[in-house]
Order: sequence, then C-alpha cells, then structure tokens
Amino acid sequence: MCDGKNNENENQSEALEKEKIENLQLENVKMSNSITTTGEGITLHCMTVIGQIEGHYLLPGDQKATKYEQIIPLLVSVEESDEIDGLLIILNTVGGDVEAGLALSEMIASMSKPTVSIVLGGGHSIGVPLAVSAKKSFIVPSATMTVHPVRTTGLVVSAPQTYNYFNRMQDRILKFIEEHSNTSADRLREMMLAKDELATDMGTVLEGREAVECGLIDEVGGLTEAIRTLREMVRNSKQSN
Repeated sequence: MCDGKNNENENQSEALEKEKIENLQLENVKMSNSITTTGEGITLHCMTVIGQIEGHYLLPGDQKATKYEQIIPLLVSVEESDEIDGLLIILNTVGGDVEAGLALSEMIASMSKPTVSIVLGGGHSIGVPLAVSAKKSFIVPSATMTVHPVRTTGLVVSAPQTYNYFNRMQDRILKFIEEHSNTSADRLREMMLAKDELATDMGTVLEGREAVECGLIDEVGGLTEAIRTLREMVRNSKQSN
C-alpha cells in the first residue's frame, strides 16, 4: 500500500513539475512575441526581433525593443523541445546592443534544428549578423539593411586602447557575418566605411535584391518562401536522421 501511495505521489509531483515548466514556457512565449504553429505534420516556432535589441541597459518605455534575456531561454526551449521541428526568425530591427545581438546570433547559428530568417522592413546594424545567423536567409524586395561601423554613446576615453577595443569588436562582427554568409570581410569593411551613401554617417544601405547580389542574404522572398523552405529543411533533416 505504501509503495502504491509513494508512486502516486511521485507521479503527481512529476505532473506538477511538467505543468510548471509548460506554464513558464508559455509565459516566455507571450513575453517574446512568438508563436508555435503546426501544418503538414510539421511544427514550427516563429520568433520576432523588432525595434531595438535591448542589452545590459533598459531602453525608454516608449521604444519598441527585443529583450535578449527573454530570447535566450526561448532559443534553449526551442532547441530542447521534442515537439518543435524548426525555427523561423522574422526581423524588423534598427539594431541595438552589439554584444546582446552578437550573443543571440551565436546561439541561433549553433542550433541543431533547421532555422530560417526573413528580413521585413529593415535588418540594420547588429541586425545583419542576426539575419545571417540562420541556416537559410530571406529578404523581401522592399526591406533594407545598413552596414556601418560600431559606435557608442556616452563617455569615451581618448586613448589607443579605446580604438583597439572598437576595432576588435568590429572584427568579431565582420568575421561572424563572413562565416555565415556568402560575402567577405573585405567587402563588408568596404561597405562599412563608404562615405557617399549616408548624409551624416559612414556605411552602406542595401535594398533587398542588393543584399542578395552582394552575398549577404541567400534569397529574395517573403513569408511563403521562408516557410516552404523551412519545412523542406525539416523533412530533409528527419530523413537523414
């Protein structure tokens, strides 16, 4: 009798723990503006990166922001889920915190599940490595992407070490983009330092087709093409396993 009660208590505890985890996952999904859908026997998770990417400092409350501390556990949840087959990342971002954006890019690039990104509106600044971090990337014709040097606001120490720090950070970003796209670091640096594109800044603005022509993004396409490709990638992944 005691063994039966113990087993029943253990089952109840496991059920409560599972329910608690599921509730936490649902809450995280709500906070991160993402959704899970099922079609053609394949379950996909759609995650959005919008506005500014918020890192270690809070942005003003009237600004749209993607909080990286919400996206990180979401990515872990998608990677570990037995139900979710692939991840769709929709971007419309002006950029933001460099280290936070690069951290999210590295996490997406290191996922084992099929991933597809699509740039709508804009994928600027640190949004560029986020766009190329997926295994396949799309951009709509009307979207734009801005490649420009790393910058900062606030107090800056006028010393050679400051320049070296920014230069090394820029190299990290360029290396990541080069490794996950079909363009080179030299070409990226050339676009980054262009002086005839922006009125009050250095850099280059690429429209949808231009981003594909220079090798930054894989294909021009919209939501239908992105979802179709992701499903094909899932099917191929299941067959190979």
